Amino acid sequence: MAAFRRTSIVAVCAILAACASGSRAGSAVQEREATYVLVDNQAVLDMTVYALRGSQRIRLGTATGLSRTRFTLPRGIVFGATSLRFLADPIGSSRTPVSQEITVSEGEEIELRIPPA
Repeated sequence: MAAFRRTSIVAVCAILAACASGSRAGSAVQEREATYVLVDNQAVLDMTVYALRGSQRIRLGTATGLSRTRFTLPRGIVFGATSLRFLADPIGSSRTPVSQEITVSEGEEIELRIPPA
């Protein structure tokens, strides 16, 4: 009877350990690499920079005039190789230049150069 009890306790502990380790492995979130955009704003005006994916427009932030600013793309925008365009909306002006479509991969750093007006 004692041997049966020990065997039962060992079996229950083994099952609980297997379930516990399986749940941790299943809930592990895979860390994704960040993707960056380096904006070289050579214009005098500050620019509000947007990423365009299809018809979606995502605000990245403001690039100060005559400076370089680094933005992190939100994680949901890029998965695998994604086609994006960028829009630079000058604060205090009506022109809004849009980049050509480029392919961006997760973990890359791309450079966007805004020429002087």
